Amino acid sequence: MVLVEFAMFPTDKGESVSKYVSQVIDHIDKSGLNYRLTPMGTILEGSWDEVFRVIGECFKILEPQANRIYSVIKVDYRRGEESRMQSKVEKVKSILQREIKS
Repeated sequence: MVLVEFAMFPTDKGESVSKYVSQVIDHIDKSGLNYRLTPMGTILEGSWDEVFRVIGECFKILEPQANRIYSVIKVDYRRGEESRMQSKVEKVKSILQREIKS
């Protein structure tokens, strides 16, 4: 199972790129992958092949619309099939013994 945090957007479309980010998020949402949108990127969870297939498809959505695309990708792989997107947050809450913003 892999957790990937990534951001992808064109850099040649002016100050606001939400129109393009929305296209990427729409594709992710329709992919069936478990994901979480954050203000600074998107977290995907699934098998390595599934997650990187979807990231590649996101690039293909933006490529015809932009001359330059920025992307940053962070990967955390851990053997097994257990979902960790929520459990990692729950572990920190447990240690702190209180609710935190998440």
